[in-house]
Amino acid sequence: MTETPHPWFANHAETLERATTAIKERGYWSAYPESPSPRVYGETAAADGEAAFRGYLDAKFPLDQPGIADWVATERSPFGVPLAVSYPHVPPAALISAATAALPAWRDAGPQTRVGVCLEILARLHAHIFELANAVQFTSGQAFVMAFQAGGAHALDRALEALAYSYAEMTRHPATAGWEKPAGKGDPLRMTKTFHVVPRGVALVIGCNTFPTWNSYPGLFASLATGNPVVVKPHPGAVLPLAITVRYARAALEEAGFDPNLIQLAAEAPGEGLAKTLALDPAVRIIDFTGSTEFGDWLEANARQASVYTEKAGVNTIVVDSTDDFAGMCRNIGFSLTLYSGQMCTTPQNILVPADGIETDQGHKTFDEVAAAIAAVVAKLTGDPARAVELTGAIVNEGVLTRLSEVTAVGEAVLPSTPLTHPAFAEATVRTPTVLKLTAADKAVYGREWFGPISFVIATDSTEASIDIFRSTVLSKGALTASVYSTSDPVLAAMESASMDAGVHLSCNLTGGVFVNQSAAFSDFHATGANPAANAALTDGAYVSNRFRVVQSRRHTTA
Repeated sequence: MTETPHPWFANHAETLERATTAIKERGYWSAYPESPSPRVYGETAAADGEAAFRGYLDAKFPLDQPGIADWVATERSPFGVPLAVSYPHVPPAALISAATAALPAWRDAGPQTRVGVCLEILARLHAHIFELANAVQFTSGQAFVMAFQAGGAHALDRALEALAYSYAEMTRHPATAGWEKPAGKGDPLRMTKTFHVVPRGVALVIGCNTFPTWNSYPGLFASLATGNPVVVKPHPGAVLPLAITVRYARAALEEAGFDPNLIQLAAEAPGEGLAKTLALDPAVRIIDFTGSTEFGDWLEANARQASVYTEKAGVNTIVVDSTDDFAGMCRNIGFSLTLYSGQMCTTPQNILVPADGIETDQGHKTFDEVAAAIAAVVAKLTGDPARAVELTGAIVNEGVLTRLSEVTAVGEAVLPSTPLTHPAFAEATVRTPTVLKLTAADKAVYGREWFGPISFVIATDSTEASIDIFRSTVLSKGALTASVYSTSDPVLAAMESASMDAGVHLSCNLTGGVFVNQSAAFSDFHATGANPAANAALTDGAYVSNRFRVVQSRRHTTA
């Protein structure tokens, strides 16, 4: 049986070809420009996108799904902007029933059609990128440019990357094959074999508050492309970006002749615990989750019927041994600590420095001088509120504020956290990062994740001791990123070996415009699945191949 793909597959064939080439070559490539400049997107794009975003506020979100029981509104903007968007609240059983009914026709459409439709969805989301960016900004607390890049262009790149891997895995084997086995003097045995890509079942995507699109899109599109209907359960504090995604995806699916219930929004009422209910439904066979270690561990232990992909908490670490660009090192680290107020799963927390200091291009620097220089960069970046808020954004939720209050009782503050007044949003919750000094003996403090604008400069006995602390911490608590600064090849080799032991990605001697907490689609893997911070990597073949099975049929043929 030969698949006749939907015309959208041909329309987007060049994009798919370039994406599949990019994941093999691992060089730089992006399909979606990251600059919100009018020269790129047109003179009216920004205003049109903001107007579309504001059209959602204080209203019912335009999403027609079956089984709507009532409407819920749960978002509070970190910028203090009233949102008051209401979303359809659908009982879990109705969501599962609608998704299950939509599966057969989508499965039978074949890989090319499914990928073609998904590529069209991405094209439509890209056409509404300013609308998405505003939604991400005002629900996550990211500054606009970061929301445009991480929540728009980079999220779309990650989605496209997932489609490229999905297509590669689904087409690894031929759709049909002729089989002929010699049978002595008689006629050979002949069979025709057909290989069907069969989805596992309903997929559940559990979104996070900080990066609602970037973290959700890889799993969402990998599941949809491989034939699985997707139920999208956003974080109650960041519903709008994923509601917009679902809205445009449903429209594209319906236009292509498929049941729009292949993707549905599962908005949660306060205190409902909807994620747990959906995760334990026997029909849910795939779960993608980003969030707390506690709930990630619960999903892995209890949602036994599903293939579960989790990204959880970790303790990201920098080992400082020496540098030939002290100013560049401090600028790079300081920027990484400041960006989005440290509210990134990839932001460094622990900075391990020998107690007797380090050698640099500026001569020997004591431990205190290293800590002070890093803190000075953060202070400079956050000294002018009007400029600072374009880096820090706003504090996403009360949990971050609680940790900022709690951390004042530990260590010695090199740079305390202070509130800032946002020049455009007077009600925004903005806090500058804090940098504290600890010793290697303070493992009870630095050995846990302090998610938010909190970092520790930790005095160790030696670089060798720093590497040992790094290895043991990541093996026990996990990490998504690691970094090292050294002019010594043996130290760099030792750190690389330790990063392989701990299963964490390593960056060496970053002093320019590449930062440890940023990763590039089609080139950098995000997480490894080799330490407790995550059980999978975004995105690789393993991330998509378990979302479907190959089921074959065979029949005899004659010559």
